[in-house]
Amino acid sequence: MSQVQLRHPFSVIFLLHIALDIPVVVQGLWTPSGLPFLDLNNTSLVFIKLYAALAGGMCAAALLCFGLPEFLPGKRALAVGLSLYHVTCSTVLFNAPRFIPHSFGPLAESAGATPEHVWGVLHGLIGLGFAFWWQATVQITAMMRNQMMKSQ
Repeated sequence: MSQVQLRHPFSVIFLLHIALDIPVVVQGLWTPSGLPFLDLNNTSLVFIKLYAALAGGMCAAALLCFGLPEFLPGKRALAVGLSLYHVTCSTVLFNAPRFIPHSFGPLAESAGATPEHVWGVLHGLIGLGFAFWWQATVQITAMMRNQMMKSQ
């Protein structure tokens, strides 16, 4: 059996997903009222905690999948799910009204660089990163599939 690289360098995208989401997970679970969002009420605090729990679970899954070989269907399925999550978050954040009462200054504001848009761009880049990971690892998956077919 020939030697196949089991982990591609682009697998770091799983860790970048964690890096982007973990601050909101931690803050959202412990003190969601401390998040810099406008108009927080009891309902929104409950939804923030629910979102933080869901995002925390996805971070745990991403951490566990990071070290797995690229060709495993579970890792590939998680990557598709995380890609859809991130591009959806990106779209939501770009279309959201201002809800973060911070600014990067008048020049950034005039260029449309609001915290919501920057956060949306970061989510979009992670979603795109999962698409790049997928394409970069298709050959590994195909090679493993061919090796499994030959061994049967």
